[in-house]
Amino acid sequence: MGSRSLERLKVLSAGIISLVLMLGIARFAYTPLLPLMQQQAGLGVAEGGWLAAINYMGYLSGAIIASLISDIMLKDRLYRVGLILALVTTIGMGVTDNLWLWAGMRFIAGLSSAAGLLLGSGLILHWLIRHDHRSELGIHFGGLGLGIAFCAIAVELMHPYFDWREQWALLTAMGVLMAIPAWAWLPRPEAQAVTKKGTAMVDRPPSATFLRLFMAAYFCAGVGYVVSATFIVAIVDQLPGLEGKGSWTFMVLGLAAAPACIIWDLIARRVGDVNALIMAFVLQIIGILLPVLAPNLGMTLLGAALFGGTFIGIVSLVLTMAGRFYPTRPAKMMGKMTISYGVAQIVAPAITGVLAEGDGGYGNGLYLAAVMMIIGSVLMLIIKARHRDELQLASATAR
Repeated sequence: MGSRSLERLKVLSAGIISLVLMLGIARFAYTPLLPLMQQQAGLGVAEGGWLAAINYMGYLSGAIIASLISDIMLKDRLYRVGLILALVTTIGMGVTDNLWLWAGMRFIAGLSSAAGLLLGSGLILHWLIRHDHRSELGIHFGGLGLGIAFCAIAVELMHPYFDWREQWALLTAMGVLMAIPAWAWLPRPEAQAVTKKGTAMVDRPPSATFLRLFMAAYFCAGVGYVVSATFIVAIVDQLPGLEGKGSWTFMVLGLAAAPACIIWDLIARRVGDVNALIMAFVLQIIGILLPVLAPNLGMTLLGAALFGGTFIGIVSLVLTMAGRFYPTRPAKMMGKMTISYGVAQIVAPAITGVLAEGDGGYGNGLYLAAVMMIIGSVLMLIIKARHRDELQLASATAR
């Protein structure tokens, strides 16, 4: 392997590991641990929903910050702060049972997640473009699926031996080991707006109409994603005959998500980014509805695999497209897109928690998520029909 390939591998590995830590552990470990915290720490159903909503409020705040920052050196510093916050908030969840302190930890963990997903991804994309590599983030975003699978497997293995506090502590210890390469293997960015071959890196912002439609479609995707991602373990554990199978479902979701971004990159090369997004939206609708329409283990696991294999593909394709419009500062439009995604992630978990408290189940929340994904699919069809020139421009930047 040549030095150029080795350097690319190290940079992509730093990004993958950072997502396992800042998204997988700091953010998504809450999902498989939620039933355990309800059993052992007295966390109520509605309170669990509110903690999820507060986490997404932190994530939204981080997205707003990312959309406002143009200084790439500052983005790099904040990315590294995010690595530290991921560790602090993970250990913090296990040292208290105070709801307000939990809420503070979930908010700060949301900030850390935004640093990993937006600032980290923007830094990776900037490095790839500047060093004349293909501007695709599929391999990088595989870290999100790996993070989900890692947490599901870790919690399942720890469950018989450790209580909820000890599991948060052990996840922190594992996170410390991950923080070292996530910090060291990502080079400090260079501010010059040219590639190594001397090609100018020029921002080509999309029109206001395109941006509004794109943000609205991504809002719908946020609702579709967050209900299942937050409550899938609790949903499955409530289904007749599937008690205790929730963690396995979450593990399948994560394992399906791990290679999905690479697959969606390949699909997008053949059919185009928007056609790939429409396909992912439709498949995700099926994945969301299967656990309630066919509540048996086989269909539930298939639904989890479809959901895991599509939601991360949508995130990867959307954020990569956004970054291509701004190659000199990729996190700018990534942040704007994530604001719409983040608003959905504040509203939907809280609504779902209230609905679940009312009827004791999460079915209505899943139906809401599916309807929003249908609306998002229609918006993507409108974008495809009316904004071909801008789509071609983003596509050209990828080559």
